[in-house]
Amino acid sequence: MSNLRKKIAISLEKGMPPIEEYKAKSGADIYGSLVFNDAAQKLYLSKDVYKKLKATALKYEALDPSIADQVAQGMKEWALSHGVSHYTHWFIPLTGLGAEKHDTFLEPTVEGGAIAEFDGKTLIKGEPDASSFPSGGTRATFEARGYTAWDPTSPAFIQEEVNGATLTIPTAFVSYTGEALDFKTPLLRSVEALSVQALRLLRVFGNKTAKHVYTTMGPEQEYFLIDRKYYELRPDLIAGGRTLFGAPPYRGQELEDHYFGAIRERILAFMMDLDRELWRLGIPSKTRHNEVAPAQFEMAPIFEKSSLAADHNMIVMELMRRIALRHGLVCLLHEKPFAAINGNGKHNNWSMSTDENENLLEPGKTPHENAQFLAFLVATISAVDKYAELLRIGIAGPGNDHRLGANEAPPAIISIFLGDQLQDIVDQLEAGKASKSKSGGVMELGVSTLPPLPKDATDRNRTSPFAFTGNKFEFRAVGSTAAIYWPNTILNTIVAESLDQMATELEKGKGDLHGTLATVLQKEIKAHKRVIFNGNGYSQEWHAEAAKRGLPNLKTTVDALHVMPKKEYKELFAKYKVLNEKEYDAREEIIWERYVKILNIEANATVDIARNQILPAALGYQSKLASTIGLTAAVTKGPQKGQHELLENISKGVSELYESVEILDDLIEKANAGSSLHQIAASLKDSVLPAQLKVREIADWLEGYVDDEAWPLPKYREMLFQY
Repeated sequence: MSNLRKKIAISLEKGMPPIEEYKAKSGADIYGSLVFNDAAQKLYLSKDVYKKLKATALKYEALDPSIADQVAQGMKEWALSHGVSHYTHWFIPLTGLGAEKHDTFLEPTVEGGAIAEFDGKTLIKGEPDASSFPSGGTRATFEARGYTAWDPTSPAFIQEEVNGATLTIPTAFVSYTGEALDFKTPLLRSVEALSVQALRLLRVFGNKTAKHVYTTMGPEQEYFLIDRKYYELRPDLIAGGRTLFGAPPYRGQELEDHYFGAIRERILAFMMDLDRELWRLGIPSKTRHNEVAPAQFEMAPIFEKSSLAADHNMIVMELMRRIALRHGLVCLLHEKPFAAINGNGKHNNWSMSTDENENLLEPGKTPHENAQFLAFLVATISAVDKYAELLRIGIAGPGNDHRLGANEAPPAIISIFLGDQLQDIVDQLEAGKASKSKSGGVMELGVSTLPPLPKDATDRNRTSPFAFTGNKFEFRAVGSTAAIYWPNTILNTIVAESLDQMATELEKGKGDLHGTLATVLQKEIKAHKRVIFNGNGYSQEWHAEAAKRGLPNLKTTVDALHVMPKKEYKELFAKYKVLNEKEYDAREEIIWERYVKILNIEANATVDIARNQILPAALGYQSKLASTIGLTAAVTKGPQKGQHELLENISKGVSELYESVEILDDLIEKANAGSSLHQIAASLKDSVLPAQLKVREIADWLEGYVDDEAWPLPKYREMLFQY
């Protein structure tokens, strides 16, 4: 360990005392206590206003503007009772991070005092500056005005800080001319689009009472925790969230002993604090456990309506970062913080439900007889096959490029896993008619004291990007840092079109619904069965088979973005009023810009760290080694073959590192001289990234030889196992 690192002891604090004693109140006692939820609304609103607000929030009925003043007054009084001094309209611009501008409730009076003011106009609309957020050409820099619009489907909540509290109002964010400048607005539009088409299909099957269909999500969140003192000595982690250097440790995850292992006390203290704060905000954190890689963990929530779940996931990520610091830790959410071990994903569990709480992807005990379920299932299969490229675009990003396809995440080939039971039913439908369903049965364990276990009718498949898991689809390819509004906007929109087409065909055959349905399902399965694959997605055989089937394999973000401008994709979003062409083009431009910026940051950080930390350390060790050999030779007066070989190897490594850094620096400059974002991105991918990896390869080799005390960066074996 270097002299510098010796001075920085590993943090041993157990974290700040919890806001409330853990044993004093259960999770149920504090759940939602910082949310303007149903209980708070009943207390602070009149019955009539409460009823109208609830109809909007839960049933998606149009908001009655006349209630805004009363809602604002009740929300303010509730907030003041919690010691709140400020309010903010919280939104998710196209940076993919939460944004907020705080204003105080206080208004000065002529008497020299102040009173708390908050009215309906202020609640409904805010006016943040829109000029400095990415807009992809939607707005010129000098066009600064933007509006936030209150989203009553996502309840207001309170952010508690050390010195106060802020009322936080979830909102949409649009430009002066009405274009969506955020991730939430298109998601809400996509839910509306899907609802319209799903209701048409439900009416065909005789459901006349459902008034709305919404999508649900339960995003599992993976993350790493490392000691904060190590993080502060890693410029690469600070700059971009992943290590650009680091030799593999002699022990990684090969023993497979971290997954579901006993949770260390310090980590459990963090998890307990996280759970409590999430519960207070009404976020249904359900599961916590060790993940596969050392220092990796996972939090899984119960599913919620998709727009609320997306909001909650943004809060989860922010709280993970914030609470980790209290415990002397840093939370790493990047898709690939460490090479050679598993990275982070965000498994997006997606389904459709009615306002009558009917899960439309629930097979029931005899799914072959559940015609409605089969219609929604096949519609989803059709959508995923037809728009596999769009789904790949929805998860595109430089971080995910490092993760997809390794033995930790699905490949970039979008396919669907159905499992034995549904595969059998689909095969029957393709042949003409489904007449039976495979059952799971009971598993006898052979031990008299252990009860027989009900066996599921199908196994799970962790190599599939889009897997059916009982009563939902798990979109496993989503990256851990993703703002999940975007992939779910795409998913909702493509399924909306598929439901539209199926409803149209079935509406024509009302006289013989079952016969028409059998024909439609058979046709759709034959047309789209190529996307179904129940085997090992990691295998080379599957890649060859997928190519034969004609499935797209867009391995990188650059590959994915090249297909984004397709006319049919723009027409799809425009048809269902999710994104107009200008909004769609803006998102394409922003993804290109972000890709280029991130790769430039990482490449320049590689050059800087190699030049200013690793090369000096290696040269210093080379000098020390040469001096030692000279002194030894003077005393022993004999050849020191091993020592000379070591010195020669170190000297060669230093020279190669210097040369590779100079090459990388030159390639960065040449890449950024490109005439377009597309050209720059391609050059960064094709020339800069390989050169960057060459620098790392040499540096990591030197790490294995240079004196540990001289090495300037905390090593993998330190960061991953000392926390």
